[in-house]
Amino acid sequence: MTTKFDLLIRNATVIDGTGADRYTADIGINADRIAKVGDLSGCTAKKEIDLKGHVAAPGFIDAHTHDDRLMLSNPEMTPKVSQGVTTIIGGNCGVSLAPMPRPIPDPVTPPLNLLDDEGKWFRFRSFKEYLDALRAEPATTNRAMLVGHTTLRVATMDDLEQPANAKQIHAMQELVVEAMQAGAIGVSTGLFYEPAVAAPTEEVIEICKPLKKYNGLYCTHMRDEADGVMESLEETFRIGREVGVPVVISHHKVIGQKNYGRSDETLEFIRKSMAMQPICLDCYPYTAGSTVLSASRAITSARVIVTWSKPLPQYAGQDLDKIAAQMGVSQDEAIERLLPAGAIYFRMDEGDVQKILQFAPTMIGSDGLPHDSSPHPRLWSTFPRVLGHYRRSLGLFSLETAVHKMTGLTAVNFGLADRGVIKEGAFADLTLFDEETVDEVATYENPIALAKGIHTVIVNGDIVWNDGKATGARPGRVLSRPLS
Repeated sequence: MTTKFDLLIRNATVIDGTGADRYTADIGINADRIAKVGDLSGCTAKKEIDLKGHVAAPGFIDAHTHDDRLMLSNPEMTPKVSQGVTTIIGGNCGVSLAPMPRPIPDPVTPPLNLLDDEGKWFRFRSFKEYLDALRAEPATTNRAMLVGHTTLRVATMDDLEQPANAKQIHAMQELVVEAMQAGAIGVSTGLFYEPAVAAPTEEVIEICKPLKKYNGLYCTHMRDEADGVMESLEETFRIGREVGVPVVISHHKVIGQKNYGRSDETLEFIRKSMAMQPICLDCYPYTAGSTVLSASRAITSARVIVTWSKPLPQYAGQDLDKIAAQMGVSQDEAIERLLPAGAIYFRMDEGDVQKILQFAPTMIGSDGLPHDSSPHPRLWSTFPRVLGHYRRSLGLFSLETAVHKMTGLTAVNFGLADRGVIKEGAFADLTLFDEETVDEVATYENPIALAKGIHTVIVNGDIVWNDGKATGARPGRVLSRPLS
């Protein structure tokens, strides 16, 4: 009897997301699941795609995003699906769009303004309200969401320059419980940022204590990624141990010229610590980071590009030193005139980036900022840059390893059941691409550009991207971790 599928992908070079060697097969999809993988030459389908030997991989999972608002304001999610991403992890660096049970401050407290500098999107009083909104108006991609510690501080504290008192800690714990019950996957911190830098380790531990009951994660933009990077790793691991949950080191890096080469030290410490407690890490494939503009960050950077400025938007995309020259003022004075604003900072060594990328447990995350006027190119090109520049051109790892880092590894670490792999019974999240041409196109000078070599993207069995454009389908779902 001839089997008929909803969608049949023929002649695929299957890279299944586990790190195993590639193989040739057909893939049959029914509804939202992969129904059969193998020789399906005798089968038919409502729709067929002949890959002609190109790659079928699990849809890429972006381990680190700030897409909390984008999923509502631009649910097509073009920066992500155009590069093969089918699932995002949001609410990172202590910054989440919810909960905000009281009016957001005006102006919006940085770095919360990376999501919305006007404050109108911080309207969800509870995390459940926010997830309900995501479910009511689905985006193209799946999403698993963290609740941000900085958001919790802004929601419960009037003086962010002080440690939280017992009453405030209890209020934040209650918000964490509500978020976890609603479907959050954990808590994120941005201890590097001013609104959270005043929080001692003990505050973070207390706020995160509900996580163990709900099988949550602790994800962190650590307190220091420069001179104090080792101390910050120790703090991160202590928090994980005392709360009793896995930790995720966000966008692992070492910052500042005098710290170049220290990835040998950090990775060895991470490797040894992994033997004693559950630890994960992600990174992005660039030597420049991007966040809010500040004089302290600018002075330690070899180059600074302004990505947005609320009072002076005409300077977005220009180098800070050239802006200061045009204004006829010092760099510090130019920064004062531009604020609030965002920037790209060149502060990392290429050798460290490559070592961290090659580290077997490292996942891939874009850390893209979708609301910047002139964003970091990582927003549009992180995944094809790994597949093209770092895998094909530099040969840092095999294609099977590269795909594993952005699919199966991430799904396991974040507890996303039946995602990140091509196997019978798994969800039909797939990215179909040409391994010889897939590559980045976005640059610092031209940061908004579609990647090359991505043919088709499928989310929960629906084609969402084909022939260089969105199809209009929005089958994305809110994902959560199992309770145990």
